[in-house]
Amino acid sequence: MPAPRRNSKTKVVEVPQVDSFGHRQPQNLEMENAVVGALMIEQDAYGMVSEILKPESFYDHRNQLIYEAVQNLSLQQKPIDMLSVTEYLESTGNLEEAGGPFNITSLANNVNSSAHIVYHAKIIQQKYLARQMITFASTVLTKAFDSTQDVDELMNEAEMNIFNLSQNNMKKTAQQINPFIEEVYQTVMKASTRADGLSGTSSGFEGIDKMTSGWQNSDLVIIAARPAMGKTAFVLSMMKKMAIDQKTPVAMFSLEMSCSQLVRRLMGNVCEISGEKLRNGQLLAHEWAQLDARVNTMNDAPVYLDDTSGLSIFELRTKARRLVREHQVKVIMIDYLQLMTASGANYNNRQEEVSIISRSLKGLAKELNIPIIALSQLSRAVEKRDGEEGKRPQLSDLRESGAIEQDADIVCFIHRPEYYGNTLDPENRDTKGMAEFIIAKHRNGATGTIRMKFRHEFARFEDMHETQYIPVPPDVDNQTIASSAGANERLMSQDSPFGMPVDTPSGGDVPF
Repeated sequence: MPAPRRNSKTKVVEVPQVDSFGHRQPQNLEMENAVVGALMIEQDAYGMVSEILKPESFYDHRNQLIYEAVQNLSLQQKPIDMLSVTEYLESTGNLEEAGGPFNITSLANNVNSSAHIVYHAKIIQQKYLARQMITFASTVLTKAFDSTQDVDELMNEAEMNIFNLSQNNMKKTAQQINPFIEEVYQTVMKASTRADGLSGTSSGFEGIDKMTSGWQNSDLVIIAARPAMGKTAFVLSMMKKMAIDQKTPVAMFSLEMSCSQLVRRLMGNVCEISGEKLRNGQLLAHEWAQLDARVNTMNDAPVYLDDTSGLSIFELRTKARRLVREHQVKVIMIDYLQLMTASGANYNNRQEEVSIISRSLKGLAKELNIPIIALSQLSRAVEKRDGEEGKRPQLSDLRESGAIEQDADIVCFIHRPEYYGNTLDPENRDTKGMAEFIIAKHRNGATGTIRMKFRHEFARFEDMHETQYIPVPPDVDNQTIASSAGANERLMSQDSPFGMPVDTPSGGDVPF
């Protein structure tokens, strides 16, 4: 039977001495005793190991209690020696449980110095991590044999436990400033050689790039709006400019729309054909010509789509790492944040779960050193406010968690006054077909509003000065090619923009 052991908060933890194969739990009691003894003979010893060890790092429960006493004495800025430790343990009622005065005296007397305390502390921590992994693996093994357990949830739980273990034990030491000076200097030099003067990844929109200097590596960018404002249309417009025009590898995780729906909308954006016509196939002859001429630009574009519904933050981490490693993806987009989950743990409320998601997204952006752009919903508070200014979104409108605002480096809003029936903006300019891209928070730069054009028929955002494409009908009858037979005949002809016959399922969509 496993012996019950308690941590410093008297929580009972089942830690078996040996497993079913006769393996002993990873431990080194001699080093534990040496470290605890050294802490009580040298005043500065605790500062050397305080970032490495926690009370639960020790296997021997007596050493856990003694280390916790040392920890609390240090917080209270009191001397640390065997007498003060003994007195503290006696005041908390843990002296006998820690082995009594004799054990404490023996530990202190058996150590001559703290010369190797850091080395010993690292080994103790490694043994603790090994025990943690054994505990997680044993739990997963037991649940995997239980046919009532959901395998997907079990995988999420296992991944979350390993993720938390690695995050909690990821230590970075302070570094001297010189390497960072060189890194920043090289970034400035690189920006100076670019015609656009950007230091980050271009969004493709001149006004946004001017204010942000491009999306910066390791930044978490939140783009929020109420439904029907055009969040997805905006990121697809940006994807077109980044991946198709500039050949920048981009990945998009869509939790709301399928890959086919995204590609249809992107095709409408690129080819400037309405989504309705792409759905029902009722294109005029010149629109077919326009489709043929432009759809080729989408072929081989560095765009990677994933429409996994209910995507968890742990699945995203795994997939994002692979995309960056195998396809050199420079920007990751998520549509949208509130549809993600942090499976594998119980949360008191949805706000707490969203907080974990937003914090994890920021951590992932830093780890991969790329910008992550996540769409977000706004609360209904916007709809309840009156007047033109009242409808403009605010940081407090971010839905479900204030942590989103705190974790994000940039928070942007999309606002279309025309949607609310406002025909003139505060400067008496016509708002028809106009959108505002509001940068409300910018940790490393300016905030402000960029006016943009929104072409509703193509669900497309453009810079205000961007030249619109005006199609010129070719010298053919401007008739509608409506029947599926006609469409199939066209696809099977040599005029197909893909250069080869394409079979279309009966009654199905054209498989672009």
